[in-house]
Amino acid sequence: MAVDELQAIIQRCQILEEADFKGEDFNLFQVAGQKCLEDGYAAQLLEVIQNEKNKIIIKNMGWNLISPLVRCIFMYKQEDDKREHCLRILDQLAQLCNPKELFLGLLEQIEQTSGEQVCPTVMLLLQPLQTVLLKLQNKKAYSVGLSLAMIMNQLTPLPVPYTKQQMQEDKLGLCQCCNAVVNFAKPFVNEVVKNMEKTSECNDMELKEELLKFCMKSLKYPLLTAQLEQLEGIEEHPFRHFATEIIVSAVKINYKLIPLVFSHRKGKSPHWENQEFADIERKNSADSLACLSYLMIVQHFGIHCFPMVFSPSYLLQCNMTHIEVLLKRTEESVLSKGLDLFESCLLRMEDNSLLHQYLECRDFINVPQDLVKVMTLCPIEHLRKKSLNILQLFIDKFDTEGKYTLFRCLLKTSNHAGVEGYIIKNIKDQIHLSLTKAHDNIWFTGHHLISLLDLVLLLPEGAETDLLQNSDRIMASLNLLRYLVIKDCETDNQTGVWTTLAKIKQNFLKPLHVGLNMSKAHYEAEIKNKKENRREAHSSNTVCSVTVSGEKMPAMTTEMQLQVLHSALFTFDLIESVLARVEELIEVKIKAVMDENS
Repeated sequence: MAVDELQAIIQRCQILEEADFKGEDFNLFQVAGQKCLEDGYAAQLLEVIQNEKNKIIIKNMGWNLISPLVRCIFMYKQEDDKREHCLRILDQLAQLCNPKELFLGLLEQIEQTSGEQVCPTVMLLLQPLQTVLLKLQNKKAYSVGLSLAMIMNQLTPLPVPYTKQQMQEDKLGLCQCCNAVVNFAKPFVNEVVKNMEKTSECNDMELKEELLKFCMKSLKYPLLTAQLEQLEGIEEHPFRHFATEIIVSAVKINYKLIPLVFSHRKGKSPHWENQEFADIERKNSADSLACLSYLMIVQHFGIHCFPMVFSPSYLLQCNMTHIEVLLKRTEESVLSKGLDLFESCLLRMEDNSLLHQYLECRDFINVPQDLVKVMTLCPIEHLRKKSLNILQLFIDKFDTEGKYTLFRCLLKTSNHAGVEGYIIKNIKDQIHLSLTKAHDNIWFTGHHLISLLDLVLLLPEGAETDLLQNSDRIMASLNLLRYLVIKDCETDNQTGVWTTLAKIKQNFLKPLHVGLNMSKAHYEAEIKNKKENRREAHSSNTVCSVTVSGEKMPAMTTEMQLQVLHSALFTFDLIESVLARVEELIEVKIKAVMDENS
């Protein structure tokens, strides 16, 4: 019987001195203890462990029972008495075993777990692990750091619940586990804070840095990808609670962290006394600091630590690096944080208040380019729409010279006809303001505007430009030219458009005519071929492919292909009608001036 075997080993070891325990004794104890657990004799094993006479034996050998003990705890149901006995054994081992040996045994169990068992195992072992760590005298900081790193490494592969339903279900237990881990770290945070209060400096710098590393890792996972908005029906949002605890802990142990977040010097990382820590953290700090900035600026976590003296423009400048980090990611949860942070910073500013000199900072050029990529490449519609609104908000905040510089940059870098068309519409709006305001605006009139029009009123590849693909840009350019011709008289020539008209005709209007003729001829021939092929085919539902604007369309019937081709012709007709109207207006204006002079 398993209990008899265990008693026999115990009796033999009771007469031995601690130094006389042999490897064989350890093995026999482990095998007998494991058999007791597996055969359902947990109550008897608990009695053995609680027996004062066995204290030395349990201190040296008890840690060997951790692995079979964990297995049995998960094997029994919640209401089973045997499970309760196992839990009490675990608690006793935490109190009685050699801290160093038990520490390694507990970490080994956490390391070996995987998948659905990760969170249950971590939550089961956090309390005994905390008990053991609090007992350690030597290498305490190292052991705390190792424990937190091991736990976070095990949790990181798990998907973070994002929707309200996922958080409420918490299938893998991650929400509950994260908050359990932060409670696990609290005694060590308090220890650091207590030491700092006594001496104004922390005597155990290594423990302080290990805890700060944990906070930084927690900002990257799970908080960077977590849904942190208030959700109706969830009384205590698990990740909002976790975020609060992490920020409070981080600020307590390093008050310099908040100024660091709002430093506009790119590439800054938390200050580490130990260079090894600095090297490890450098690659992770950008994501972590970006998340921390989002939590403070957008969600108002730790707002009591926020420096209230910052101007809105300085706050935007400080956050552009963080915004850039977030916008370069593709996950919805991270992208939305970047957009929210950008929007929140911009909404604090007055229109036309952002000085053009800020565009000398590389971030102020990179971020709108990243925003354009979200607008054009992101598969999530509401994020595309939001990014467009934020781009307009960004444009509105700049002074006139800033708007001018930003327009030039985006026209050169966006490589997207829709975005270029949107920028050209903005240029038209700025010209309208310049012409209707009482004071002069040198940036959207005269030679500055002529320089900008050189980028607008041209076809990227001359007459061979794909007119269908560039239709948004072309229509916006024609509408701008039509506005200029109507609004600016040749005698006033405030915009300079009449001075550069010959160049506009050569670079834009003439090649557009040629391109329209070529494109219409091509599509009309394509339609004719399709119709002939349809008559020859046995059925009008024959499926084949067609290429439009250089891209192969999905398989379509001949009728569907004809609809696409007719739609393209309609676009060309629309461009042609606006082009004809522009040329008509130019001729009328020129004739009117000639009549006046004659």
